[in-house]
Amino acid sequence: MKKREKNTRAIEMLYWSIAFPGFGQFLNGKLIKGIVLILLEFLINVQANLNTVIVYSFHGEINKAIQQVDYQWIMFYPCIYMFAIWDAYKDAGGGGPYAFLPFVLGAYLGTIGVIYSSELLGPIWLPITFLISGSFIGFGIKRVIIRKN
Repeated sequence: MKKREKNTRAIEMLYWSIAFPGFGQFLNGKLIKGIVLILLEFLINVQANLNTVIVYSFHGEINKAIQQVDYQWIMFYPCIYMFAIWDAYKDAGGGGPYAFLPFVLGAYLGTIGVIYSSELLGPIWLPITFLISGSFIGFGIKRVIIRKN
């Protein structure tokens, strides 16, 4: 497989995993890993009451979203989500040195966003904002490290 095709496939797996954690693993032929990630995503989604919280958040009813969310469960979501994306991307041949940094920082800051979400923006918008910010910071750090080496 050519380098360009390999990168395209890795990006495709990344997008599938963003849409639904575990699908990228299925498409990479990692069926057990895909099943585990889908089951974890489903379990956390149901236990955290995530779909209801998303609906309330999109309707601007942040206080209702905060009341509905189970923080003990939603704390797991950023890490499982980012792991599934990174793993599918890596298994499809994406990455290179320090490729994990955007995913690790996204998961870390996304979790911090969950912790502070009851005080600002609610349990969906603050974690998403932090997760995306962490990913961009991770890409920046990765670029700096690679340039220095």
